[in-house]
Amino acid sequence: MGNRVVAYSLLTDFDIYLFKSGKHTRLYEKMGAHQVIVKGQKGTYFAVYAPAARSVQVIGAFNNWNGRDYELNVRWDASGIWEGFIPDIPKGMMYKYRILSHYDAHVREKTDPYGRFFEVAPKTAAITWDDAYEWEDETWMDERSRFDPYHSPVSIYEVHIGSWKKPLGHESLDYRALSKELVAYVLELGYTHVELMPVTEHPYFPSWGYLTTGF
Repeated sequence: MGNRVVAYSLLTDFDIYLFKSGKHTRLYEKMGAHQVIVKGQKGTYFAVYAPAARSVQVIGAFNNWNGRDYELNVRWDASGIWEGFIPDIPKGMMYKYRILSHYDAHVREKTDPYGRFFEVAPKTAAITWDDAYEWEDETWMDERSRFDPYHSPVSIYEVHIGSWKKPLGHESLDYRALSKELVAYVLELGYTHVELMPVTEHPYFPSWGYLTTGF
């Protein structure tokens, strides 16, 4: 059948310059998995940093977790980035990277640190997704512009989403449930702000998010 990965890149020379100098502040727009159309064909572009890899395969539900014909291409610019476009991989597919190292014979399966959606912990596969979201916060944004944060009191409530008010024997509250219960709770206690921890994906709730698996 041959390799199904098509040579394609979202990364420009300027992206690589910023990446190598440690100054790329919007790398999430280029790395990870992105739903794109290449020459009229829908699919997913993958890009991952693996400088010590001898080969990087994309494995997932779409190929029965067999990456034999799904090997990414290493970039020529010594950036350590592997990338490529794979046709017909739609939104909502679980995937990981299978990495063969230059330094030993071990094959490692890793989640995507720039994944946009993940399985529920402790499972760790990333899921192809898109960034489409219709914001409905015009009223709040308008009110915020009339608020003076520099001359107003601040009291911050730090909360770990995965363990806060977790019903006995049930999963953690989702964002919709959290928005109702948490907001009412902090208002009653007199807090002005909420700090969510973490904002990154992590595999173990008691770690409070310090064991990051995805940005």
